[in-house]
Amino acid sequence: MVETLSLKGRDYISDMEFSRHEIETILDLAFELKRQYASGIPHEVLKGKTFFMLFYNKSLRTRNSFEAGIYQLGGNGHYLTPDAVYKPAAAGDEEAFITERISDVARVLSRMGHGIGIRIFGDPVGWIYGKGNAYIREFAKWAEIPVINMEDDMFHPCQLVADLMTMKEFVGDLPGKKFVMSWAYSPSVKKPMAVPQSAVIGGTLLGMNIVLAHPKGFELDPNVITRAKELSKLYGGSFEISNNMEEAFEGADIVYPKAWPSLENLPPITSAPQHDKTKKLADENRHWICDAKKMKLIKKTGIYMHCLPCDRGFEVTDEVADGPQSVIFHEAENRLHGQKAVMALLMR
Repeated sequence: MVETLSLKGRDYISDMEFSRHEIETILDLAFELKRQYASGIPHEVLKGKTFFMLFYNKSLRTRNSFEAGIYQLGGNGHYLTPDAVYKPAAAGDEEAFITERISDVARVLSRMGHGIGIRIFGDPVGWIYGKGNAYIREFAKWAEIPVINMEDDMFHPCQLVADLMTMKEFVGDLPGKKFVMSWAYSPSVKKPMAVPQSAVIGGTLLGMNIVLAHPKGFELDPNVITRAKELSKLYGGSFEISNNMEEAFEGADIVYPKAWPSLENLPPITSAPQHDKTKKLADENRHWICDAKKMKLIKKTGIYMHCLPCDRGFEVTDEVADGPQSVIFHEAENRLHGQKAVMALLMR
């Protein structure tokens, strides 16, 4: 295996805390591991090591890509749910004999394995924006082994690695490529902000021309927007916001339409989550769907992406999701190789 930048012992919680060089190091190793996997070459760099996976939310791609990934690296994964253990909770959220303080759980697992992955957003944290991220950071504060964010209410850094891999495979060098991260309609408003926020940070970090498209009322975190603008200036790309899906799609190399909630209707901005208001706002924008007509606006060599699961018939039509410009299943496969790279670099 080639020599790479040392990230040993680091946590991977937010894209905002990793440099361009560090993200490119993860990508380089991910591509190498993917080539080895395709060639049948074993890459057991984490032989005998254990990765604990704590899921407060359900999962298909994240759980199975991490389980398969740690196995292919020579280690083993433990799947944990709050229902199967004493539910890890922060101080103030505890219930006697039901929960266990995060500081205790983190220190116990640190003495039994080599990495901890956590997924937490939405109902388990009362839809309080940022609380899931705070839970993961509390784990990282006490753990003596790397903590990996498997998706929270703010960021999905592992999805970003798979997304950037897929973009590189299908559109080539990324600097200067037009990447449209677009909101799309879904009747379900209970989705985190994680994917679009990681996407615009990662895209600007690699010098892409980012267009963030959404109806009014679906703005991203102002801190993420500020950072994306800073990165676009630093690395020579561009960043703009559009409230018109068709105009945003014009001439795009990559389109990534998916639903996310309205921050203005979530705590701590509101006293309680106001999903009904977000639903009303979303229903007024049902026309924000990725269909064949909109795909004709992008480059003929352009691609359609989605982290999955996509809401077919709402976010996207079957014609697009299963069409020749769709790379969603390549993208899903790259979760495996990208996460292997993350674990290999952090847990060695």
